[in-house]
Amino acid sequence: MIVRQAQPDDAPAMCDLLNRIITIGGTTAHQNPFTPEQVLHHYIQDALTAFVAVEDGRILGFQATDTNPDLPQGWGDIGTFVDPTLQRGGVGAALFDATSTAAKAKGLTTLNATIRADNAPGLGFYSRRGFVDYAQNPDWALKDGCIVGRVSKRFDLV
Repeated sequence: MIVRQAQPDDAPAMCDLLNRIITIGGTTAHQNPFTPEQVLHHYIQDALTAFVAVEDGRILGFQATDTNPDLPQGWGDIGTFVDPTLQRGGVGAALFDATSTAAKAKGLTTLNATIRADNAPGLGFYSRRGFVDYAQNPDWALKDGCIVGRVSKRFDLV
């Protein structure tokens, strides 16, 4: 497996992976499918950091950070998407090694991960990286009205 910076031509494969995760449900707050153009803009061009994990030409997962005006200065949001058949196989951990180094180099001091409260794999992933809970929104609901809540975790880079 190779971890490298995401490139514009990765957008279609990243989009396919993200949309598969959205369709399965339960591990992302995203509820509407993305187009490759949306992935290109949101997860590659507009991102502070964007990495893909690739093996034999196939994208196994990706991770990106960006700024959020609702967060304190120096904080960045992080999002991680790994092929559901490969979770807990080291893909996310390898992506986080690259992301945390690059985010620190970009001047970020803290990473924020806001995760659905019912997403046990996601909560576990970030906790294993050293993220700690700092806020909760127990009333956060999906577009169909189902209340799943959200947990915000932070990771201090400095």
